[in-house]
Amino acid sequence: MAGKREKPEEIVSKLRQVEVLQGQGATIAEAVRQIGVTQQTFYRWRKLYGGMQRSQLTRLNELEKENQRLRRDLTDLPRPEAIAFSRLLQSQLA
Repeated sequence: MAGKREKPEEIVSKLRQVEVLQGQGATIAEAVRQIGVTQQTFYRWRKLYGGMQRSQLTRLNELEKENQRLRRDLTDLPRPEAIAFSRLLQSQLA
């Protein structure tokens, strides 16, 4: 049975809770148990979202949505225009 999928904002909040609990002297195992996830999940979340602020998370979501939109637009273009558009994007990133 699949568990509940947390939203990124909730994940960042739970990571902060673990930091506070550790500051109060709790071990990682105890802190993770209190927020209701496994240690494996905690370490995966920390790897993905560790150190992020809510504003950075919002910006990440915006960039991911824009990236999806650009990929969708790129697949809708005919082949020669797609190549030119791709080169244009690469030159803007450089």
